[in-house]
Amino acid sequence: MTDLPTTPGATGATSTDELRDAFTRVRAEVGKAVVGQEGAVSGMIVGLLAQGHVLLEGVPGVAKTLLVRSLAAAMSLDTKRIQFTPDLMPGDVTGSLVYDASTGTFPFREGPVFTNVLLADEVNRTPPKTQSALLEAMEERQVSVDGSPKLLPDPFFVAATMNPIEFEGTYTLPEAQLDRFLMKLTLDIPPRDVEWQVLRRHADGFVPRDVRSAGIVPVVGADQVLSAQRAVRAVGARDDVLAYIVDLARATRQAPSVRVGVSPRGATALLAAAKAWAWLTGYDGITPDHVQAMLLPVWRHRLRVAADAELEGVGADGVLQQVLEQVRVPI
Repeated sequence: MTDLPTTPGATGATSTDELRDAFTRVRAEVGKAVVGQEGAVSGMIVGLLAQGHVLLEGVPGVAKTLLVRSLAAAMSLDTKRIQFTPDLMPGDVTGSLVYDASTGTFPFREGPVFTNVLLADEVNRTPPKTQSALLEAMEERQVSVDGSPKLLPDPFFVAATMNPIEFEGTYTLPEAQLDRFLMKLTLDIPPRDVEWQVLRRHADGFVPRDVRSAGIVPVVGADQVLSAQRAVRAVGARDDVLAYIVDLARATRQAPSVRVGVSPRGATALLAAAKAWAWLTGYDGITPDHVQAMLLPVWRHRLRVAADAELEGVGADGVLQQVLEQVRVPI
């Protein structure tokens, strides 16, 4: 994956250096199990720090599930997995009221969404009704049961996977739900030398179902994640950089090959991701470089390319690259 820079480089010394260094160590721990997906690892950490959710797209077998499990293990966060299927019901995600014969009551039994890191595997294989239950959890950080809201744990992070090549038995994700994902990360087939490293690790006894077998140890916990999220919110943004984000968003709406451009919510999402990347790389305020680094993963799933442009091979990433080249960068 090449959308994101692969190595954050801290600059200067601040009171949050120790916390920032801990998240750098998280990347190293995940790297013990996941090879060749450094950009995706960065994207996952940025999504978590920005209090967003991440959509992972890639063909089967490129370590999407392993990436999520390894990240949760390195952060000592509770994690659960849902295999989305066409017969999955909303209650299978959120939980439901279950009759207790001994008391004659209907206590609530929590579903797998009550966790810190939720792996939503093949999220496009479940019907819209179940997708909408996940949507409320992602957006509101709560679920509604019999008209009563129940808050989810904090932090709460959804990493959903999607297969880009298989369409039979799938349901298109509604645009409103796609917009709830802060980022869409693409995981590609690794180059030959990286694929060799994967096989070498398996030959040496690595078991993907047990990430501890790779030697991953937790280096941060929930309290540190919440502290880092607060630090990210405090990262500054100059007026000219905010104007740059606005100009980029407006340029997507005016692009001739685009049917629907980026909304104001998309602009705020780019700001949040840029602040997370700036903090992770040791800056007190965002720069145009941070905005540019986050633009593709944050906006690629928010554009709707016109049908005639798609027939000519124009994709969202290509449009966004053109926008970056055309919009003036503040000095």
